[in-house]
Amino acid sequence: MSRINLATVAPEAYRAVLGLETYIRGNLDHTVLELVKVRASMLNGCAFCVDMHTRDALAAGEDSRRLFAVAAWREAPSFFDERERTALALTDAVTRLGEHGVPDDVWDAAAKVWSEKELADLVVAIATINVWNRIVISSRTQPPREV
Repeated sequence: MSRINLATVAPEAYRAVLGLETYIRGNLDHTVLELVKVRASMLNGCAFCVDMHTRDALAAGEDSRRLFAVAAWREAPSFFDERERTALALTDAVTRLGEHGVPDDVWDAAAKVWSEKELADLVVAIATINVWNRIVISSRTQPPREV
């Protein structure tokens, strides 16, 4: 049972996060965006978001094997191109921010294949899915049993 509906209780806050989402959808490659959303949601244990974003990716034509491989992307390098691998590595680092932040090697690898603007958008995308995950997990929003 869901604890709270942010869109109803704090609509301005909900619209602000939705604004970030809208920006990212218009500025980042859709395939990469869905991979980032699925990976961060897996790391955060957000069942609702894993369900939603894997369904969205499948509906957009993503291969199911690639989606399954997101959980172990480092062990499946042939499934993802260099840009996708660096996006997934950055997603891991930003989502699991440790005491020392994002390691230089992760950042430098991403900066080699993403322009500065693309990298900025990628960081915003990772931050945005992390915000959604925290809202959904803390509110205990459950994935639908049937779609």
